[in-house]
Amino acid sequence: MNLVTLLEQRASQHPERPALIDSGGGRDRIATYHELFERTERRAGAFRNMGLTKGQTLMVFQPVSIELYEILLAAFQLGIQVMLVDPSAGRKFLSQCCKRLLPDAFVGSWKAQWLRGWVPELRKISCAVCTQGWFPRSQSWANDAARVSIVRVDDETPALITFTSGSTGVPKAAVRTHGFLLAQHAALSKAMHFEEAEVDLITLPVFVLANLASGLTSVLAATDLARPGSPDVTAVSAQCKRFHVTRCAASPAFFEALGEKVPQFKKIYTGGAPVFPDLLRNLGKWQPDAEIYSVYGSTEAEPIAHFPANRADAESEAITCDGGGLCSGWVVPELNLAIITNQSGRALGPLSNEELERIVVTPGQAGELIVSGDHVLKGYLAGIGDQETKISTADKVWHRTGDVGWQDERGRLWLLGRAAEKMPYYQAAVGLPEQAWCYPFAIECAMRAIFPKVRMAALDLNGERTLVVGMELRERQQREIMAASKRFGIRQLCFLKVLPLDRRHQAKIDYPSLRGLLAKSKMTLNS
Repeated sequence: MNLVTLLEQRASQHPERPALIDSGGGRDRIATYHELFERTERRAGAFRNMGLTKGQTLMVFQPVSIELYEILLAAFQLGIQVMLVDPSAGRKFLSQCCKRLLPDAFVGSWKAQWLRGWVPELRKISCAVCTQGWFPRSQSWANDAARVSIVRVDDETPALITFTSGSTGVPKAAVRTHGFLLAQHAALSKAMHFEEAEVDLITLPVFVLANLASGLTSVLAATDLARPGSPDVTAVSAQCKRFHVTRCAASPAFFEALGEKVPQFKKIYTGGAPVFPDLLRNLGKWQPDAEIYSVYGSTEAEPIAHFPANRADAESEAITCDGGGLCSGWVVPELNLAIITNQSGRALGPLSNEELERIVVTPGQAGELIVSGDHVLKGYLAGIGDQETKISTADKVWHRTGDVGWQDERGRLWLLGRAAEKMPYYQAAVGLPEQAWCYPFAIECAMRAIFPKVRMAALDLNGERTLVVGMELRERQQREIMAASKRFGIRQLCFLKVLPLDRRHQAKIDYPSLRGLLAKSKMTLNS
């Protein structure tokens, strides 16, 4: 089924309900479900008039706005696959993506059109549409195109293509089909407790598609979504008051930056990066009447697990303090989870079910997390990236998340960190997986629990278990941190002014960049 069919149904059921709201330039804009579907049909008509048809590829460079979703939905309606690439990734990355898949058409603002002149591969795209004003060698939108009907597609028809560099720097193209997005909508709507007519503050743009399918109103946050750790508190708070926003899903960095100024929501979901116990505690203090959840997932599988903040207790926090990792709660019922011995850097499969079972760890032990299910990506474009991230068995395709974790006797999933990041062996405390303290993230979680305002990173540095502190501290605090970290086998402590974080969520340690900084810096080192 074409996923735009769900928008058509919503437009029929509640045509006057606001579907999308955006704010900018001192004014708000509202598109009802009826208006959004009508505009989607007309934009689809414009695409058809340009000669675009089912199976072709449309590259889109458009700011997060009502227009962005009109363009996406219009393409989906015709069975055209949309290609999204982050322009901040650089010209080389854009060029590599286009070499992987050259789009048939390009849609974007005049700034995006200007970018075409700097990337040779983008200049090869013959059909270009400028969504704002006019730009040389491009055409403007025709707003009077006749409405067209929804094209029939099957579940395997590609809808959305996004690129990630992965660990190798070579672009991997995640292809989300219509069937995948529909399955993801079903899983998200259950895990995130969607209810009719809720009003959702959007900081994670991909969730809008699930919101539209569920009949929610999506308010696009009036802030730079590329910088979740630096939100425009005044603008976001004002939006939430004007439109009576009831719920929000955002990066932990977003909520940490808002602090006590978090608007009064009924439901809060946070994920995309580690959600530490102190943030859940603070959110509960700032929002005592809200339902609060942490969500664990990835581009290839969203959601995987979720954890209600009201289920956090002294026992779960004690496990984190002891170096048992970060509790991500319970795995969603729509997917299968298996934990295998850490095979990082080694291709696996195809395997028989018996061969897979032989590498599954015993209950309570740590290993690589692998998942399968209808909303789990089964492969990348042209198979590039499949060898290191997929395991094929007789009846399933498993995705290797790249994370290491374990499950306790209550079925809760605990994250220990990236499978590729290990420190020299040091046996964990009794009651924890033996190798838990070999993973930096488990140590970082424990140290965060003890020193919640100090950002730290653990890693193997020249064969020594090392803790890096991302701020300057007084000598007494240094001694306290060193004393606390020795329990986990840390042998040296060093200091940087700031720790490098991931670009997208500004919350996860960028270990390769950290190693580069340590190699260049004149660091302070204590043993």
